[in-house]
Amino acid sequence: MEQRPLPQPGPGQVRIRLEGCGVCASNLTPWAGPDWMKFPTEPGDLGHEGWGYIDDVGEGVDGLKIGDRVAALSYHAYASHDLAEAQNVVPLPDALKDMPFPGEPLGCAMNIFRRSEIRADQTVAIIGIGFLGALLTQLATADGARVIAISRRAYSLEVARRMGAAECIPMKDHWQIIEEVKRLTDNRMCDRVVEAVGQQWPLDLAAELTRERGRLVIAGYHQDGPRQVNMQLWNWRGLDVINAHERDPAEYIRGIREAIDAVAEGRLDPSSLYTHRFRLDQLDQALDMTRDRPDGFLKALVTFR
Repeated sequence: MEQRPLPQPGPGQVRIRLEGCGVCASNLTPWAGPDWMKFPTEPGDLGHEGWGYIDDVGEGVDGLKIGDRVAALSYHAYASHDLAEAQNVVPLPDALKDMPFPGEPLGCAMNIFRRSEIRADQTVAIIGIGFLGALLTQLATADGARVIAISRRAYSLEVARRMGAAECIPMKDHWQIIEEVKRLTDNRMCDRVVEAVGQQWPLDLAAELTRERGRLVIAGYHQDGPRQVNMQLWNWRGLDVINAHERDPAEYIRGIREAIDAVAEGRLDPSSLYTHRFRLDQLDQALDMTRDRPDGFLKALVTFR
């Protein structure tokens, strides 16, 4: 840990005194120390799930003021303070007072859900019940879909049941999973399949579980290299394949706004999914736990006060 001068907001920016930041699994590749990265990284680097209070405002900022509690799309939030472009900051309503609000992953879930086009009476398989998969289970169930949750850990399947999953299948044997989904769907397979792991096998499995003219949604973050796909199967079934990752900050902000409304209205409740909290000087422990995923772990938050 190093003490640095507080960053000063430039034109169109605000400074946020952070309350906390979610720990994202995408941090694990840098945490492993790959040769292609330069270390140490910038102060607060990799933290992108922060929320807190605005404590300084740059020139030309309208609609935001010192003291506003906000969620932000910023990129150095493993620190006591971070800068954010004003257009990437969303005020949090009083209904969310004192609630942790890692806006980026909550907004990501809303964006993926929108692009999945999940509807009532559909059968939806969600492969990988981490924080994202659990949120999508809750959203899909609330909209009347029948969710089949598939995950490696017994604890994750317990979470899926609490979030409303109708069926839970341990992710152990490829062909047994396919046969079980066939049985549960009378051989029709699933209208929507969301792959939320980011590895080759779950991607292969997701295609197998998607019905003809169904929609395969890739929500997992595949950051460790190329993938192969069974194009014969994709062609034969005429799958719609959606890469549900956004890079436009405006789309992220749209999702965060939708997440704020969903949580404030009670349609989405992530509170039970924040299973572990750490101080900033325990960030290494938070990352290790995110990597190792011990029993009872789903999502870590680093909190600063």
